[in-house]
Amino acid sequence: METIQLLDPAGRRCAEGPAATAAELAGLRLDTTAIDDDLMRAMYRDMVLTRAFDNQATALQRQGELGLWAQSLGQEGAQIGAAHALEEDDYLFPSYREHGMAQVRGLDLREILPLFRGTQHGGWDPAAHNFHIYSLVIGTQTLHAVGYAMGLQRDAKRAAAAQRADGDGAHTQATGSRAVMVCFGDGATSQGDVNEALVFAASSQAPVVFFLQNNHWAISVPSSTQSPVPLASRGAGFGVPAVRVDGNDPLASYVVTRAALERARRGDGPVLIEAVTYRMGAHTTSDDPTRYREAAEEQAWAERDPIARLRAYLEAEQLADADFLTGVDAEADEFAAATREHCRALAAADVEGGIFDHVYGLPHAQVRADRDAHRDFEQSFEESR
Repeated sequence: METIQLLDPAGRRCAEGPAATAAELAGLRLDTTAIDDDLMRAMYRDMVLTRAFDNQATALQRQGELGLWAQSLGQEGAQIGAAHALEEDDYLFPSYREHGMAQVRGLDLREILPLFRGTQHGGWDPAAHNFHIYSLVIGTQTLHAVGYAMGLQRDAKRAAAAQRADGDGAHTQATGSRAVMVCFGDGATSQGDVNEALVFAASSQAPVVFFLQNNHWAISVPSSTQSPVPLASRGAGFGVPAVRVDGNDPLASYVVTRAALERARRGDGPVLIEAVTYRMGAHTTSDDPTRYREAAEEQAWAERDPIARLRAYLEAEQLADADFLTGVDAEADEFAAATREHCRALAAADVEGGIFDHVYGLPHAQVRADRDAHRDFEQSFEESR
């Protein structure tokens, strides 16, 4: 299967013919004219800020300020390119390392920290940015996304009925022009949830884009062990058009995702995108990747770094001057420092009025028992007496 690429690892534009052909096979129409200079500079800034935040959060975990951290290091191109393709009204279901997508959706990345510090279950209002809370249970969010997309379909049908009744066409436009995107990794493709989600999406022609980030490793299991064929090839078995894109190329990730979302909004059904990228860091900070992969492999992928790739292109084409680049670096340094300060100032978990309040809509005996047990646990420490 052809891998769509618009920027090669050295930051040079590729011929668009092969990319267009590969996309057409999946029923997608790529529009590279949608990429302008401002968009590329915005992508570069988002990638640099996300990496600064990610590196700082990793350091905070190493120093005991976070219980765990899932790095996005190396996957910024796939995430930020794809997220820029979303419209404001679209809805995004992440897994647990989509920090770059959170940045693009306008979430203050520091709102992610309480989840990993263990002081909140989620940490942000999903409706504020149409960016759902992180899903730590592998693959579950794919079913949530398809259910949400099917809900949009039904809203649109009701709106159409209302239009016929009262002649108001605006109602249909407001509910029938949205799409959903869901993120998951190569390891999640072995989970039943993901396969069930693809079945339901295809059966209902739901307006959902499955954005699979193949970072090559499901903790210590290589993706080649999970699937002897490209993961995108699985789409055909579900009747879902699929395409493969260079996930370290933010421009290709953007135009492919944009085309897939537009297809979904037209009512033509789901698309599976396999973004081929690489997890340059550990699976989480509880993992040691040196025990299962070679340094040469890591070096080979470091040379395909999405940030270096886009920067090389911006500099070669004189689309970003020294003032812009040094300004972004300075902003990243300030953001990293602010992230550190914010994390260390986070309040302890609010047991009485916080983390147990939103589990169920109504009072529940198990939740009450869990709250009491947690209170007793905290009061067992010397410093709490």
